[in-house]
Amino acid sequence: MNKIHPLAVVDPEAKLGDGNVIGPFCVIDKNVVIGDNNTLMNNVTIHTGARIGSGNEFFPGASISTKPQDLKFRGEETTCEIGDNNSIRENVTISRGTASKGKTIVGSGNLLMENMHVAHDCVIGNGCIIGNSTKFAGEVVVDDNAIISAEVLVHQFNNIGGYVMIQGGTRTSQDVPPYVIAGKEPIRFAGVNLIGLRRRGFSNETIEMIHDAYRIIYAQGILKDGVAEARIKYPNSKEVEYICSFIENSKRGIIR
Repeated sequence: MNKIHPLAVVDPEAKLGDGNVIGPFCVIDKNVVIGDNNTLMNNVTIHTGARIGSGNEFFPGASISTKPQDLKFRGEETTCEIGDNNSIRENVTISRGTASKGKTIVGSGNLLMENMHVAHDCVIGNGCIIGNSTKFAGEVVVDDNAIISAEVLVHQFNNIGGYVMIQGGTRTSQDVPPYVIAGKEPIRFAGVNLIGLRRRGFSNETIEMIHDAYRIIYAQGILKDGVAEARIKYPNSKEVEYICSFIENSKRGIIR
């Protein structure tokens, strides 16, 4: 059974699972699907097109599946898909998709801190921590287990690799490859995320291999030459292959 506060407004066309708690002054629009055991504290707004899993917690002022802030949006039917067991803090805004991709995706087990914004057609992986007031422009992709500190500005179409640590107050218009620390102004490679990788259970041997791969790649004037050399040296490493593939697929270029 759902517990819906009498001061909440739930459209009769919305579909709710079981065990949800809907607080006062929440608004749930039509064309919304919500799973089980979610908690919406007071003043949470779930707009049309939201597809929400189970076990999520939405704090006051969160606004989910908002109309995209994109002048090309013409009212097409799109979605905002959120997985399970996320903590979405105060005043977080997440837009739904546009005709470009049709959906915005936030995976599972993420912490989205106060006042951060996820724009249209972004794809956020699993296990990410996104700091206060960080802003993602449209079609940003963030891989699993990334940590992005407070007040980081990410340009549209950027990709951010898994297991990174991006320092607070930075801004990037280039892709940030996996396993690294990125920071300073202008943003640049600041080493391998040693502490983060150890906390995630990476062995010292694997961390050293990642470090050596970046040494090889960045030592070359032409990145593709460094990528080829790293692959030759570590042909059976999934971590090195992830790095190399990420760099090869980058359309905006990677930080150096």
